[in-house]
Amino acid sequence: MSTNATEFAQQAQDQTLGSIRQSQRAVVDAVRAWANAVESAVPETPSLPFASELPSPQQIVHTSFDFAEQLLKAQRDFTENVLAAAAPVIDKSQPAASQSPES
Repeated sequence: MSTNATEFAQQAQDQTLGSIRQSQRAVVDAVRAWANAVESAVPETPSLPFASELPSPQQIVHTSFDFAEQLLKAQRDFTENVLAAAAPVIDKSQPAASQSPES
């Protein structure tokens, strides 16, 4: 990918991530405001006999995202290995870097 295309892609990714983070902050703020508003209206629930054996929501999120990270890394490694295996063909299909298009 050319430098301009790479820079454009990076800027698009940065803008997308920035928008996502801004939206996420707004959602977290809204959930916090809602939780503070309804906290006193929610009754205490009786505990279940096996509740201590269940993972907490934080533990579920942590283990799920750990797995997702491992899966994404495995997919990246696989894709890089496929590209390396196909390199002889890919390299032949790419225009030589030293040649410039004629106008």
